[in-house]
Amino acid sequence: MIKVGVFGYGVIGRRVADAVLAQPDMQIVGVVKTKPDYKARIAVSKGLPLYALDNESRRIFEAAGYKMTGESKDLLIESDVIVDASPGKIGIKNRDIYSGLGKKIIYQGGEPADVADASFVAQCNFEQVERKDSVRVVSCNTTGLCRLLSAVDSSFGVDKARVVIARRATDPDEPDKGIVDAVGLDPVSIPSHHGPDVNTVLPNIKIISAAIKIPTTHMHLHTLMITLKDKSTTKDQVIETLNNTTRLVFVSEKEGFKTTGQVFDYGRELNRNRSDLYELIVWKDSINIVDGELYLYCGVGQEAIVIPENIDAIRALIGGYSKDSSIRMTNQTMNILK
Repeated sequence: MIKVGVFGYGVIGRRVADAVLAQPDMQIVGVVKTKPDYKARIAVSKGLPLYALDNESRRIFEAAGYKMTGESKDLLIESDVIVDASPGKIGIKNRDIYSGLGKKIIYQGGEPADVADASFVAQCNFEQVERKDSVRVVSCNTTGLCRLLSAVDSSFGVDKARVVIARRATDPDEPDKGIVDAVGLDPVSIPSHHGPDVNTVLPNIKIISAAIKIPTTHMHLHTLMITLKDKSTTKDQVIETLNNTTRLVFVSEKEGFKTTGQVFDYGRELNRNRSDLYELIVWKDSINIVDGELYLYCGVGQEAIVIPENIDAIRALIGGYSKDSSIRMTNQTMNILK
C-alpha cells in the first residue's frame, strides 16, 4: 500500500483525499490543516487523521476541541508520497520542508513549473516522470488542453493552436474573489500563461492563448482553433479520435447542453462526490474543420479535472505501473465515464 499524506484540505486537497481512499493500492496517512474551520470538521467526520502545521497550530486546534494525530513533520515521516494541495505559491515555500527527506512530492498547477522535476498529465507523459522525486500536476485549464491537443497531435499533427479561455471568476467557496457585472481581461496581455504551461508537458505544440474572467463559479469554457498538419483530416476522423480519448466525453446541443450550467447539472446526476466532473467536456456539434483548421468548444470542471491526474502521479512517482494500468484503475475507482 502506498502511504499518502495530503498538505492542505481545500478545493483540491479534499478531493485528492477522497480519491486516495477509493484506491485499492493506497492508504491516506493523514491531512494537514492550518486552522480549525469547517473543513477540518469535515476531515474528522470522514475519519481522516488530522495533523497541525506546527506546534503553535496544534495548540489552536486543541483549544478548539480537536484531537490531533500530530504535526506536519510527523506526517512527513509516515508518508511515502506527499500531495501538496496548499494554496497557490505556498507549495514552493514548503519545498524546503520536504527537502532531504527522501519523499515523493506532488505539487499543483498554482506553483511555478520549476517547483518540481517535471509537469504532469497522465495520458501525455506518465512514462517520462516515472520514479522522479517530484512532479507538478498542471492546472485545470492546462490539463484539459493537454488531453485534447495530445490526442489531436498524435492522430493528425498540430501545426499551431490558438485558444481563448473564458474563466470562472472564483470557486464556489471563495465569494470574495468574484467579479460582478463585468468581464475581466485575465491577463490584459496576450498570451496568457496557459499556452506556455501546456509546453511544460507538450513542448512541441505551438500554442498561443488568451483568457477572460467571467462572473460564474462553475466551469471554464475553451474556444479552440487548431491548424492541422494533415490537411486531409475530416470532421468524422476527429470525432472518432476524441471519442477514443480517455477522460474526454462528448455532449451536444441536441441533448440539451447549451450552457456550462446544464453540463454541471448533468454532473450532479452521476452519483459522484460533490457532483465532480473529472472529464474534459467537448461539444460534439461544435467540431468543425474549415480549410485545415479545426474548431471546437470545451468545458473544464475546474474543481475536479486534475484529481485523477494526482492519483496517477502518485503511481508514476512510486513506479511499477504502466500508464494504461494506472489510468484504468483510477477511472474505475472514480467512476470516470471513459
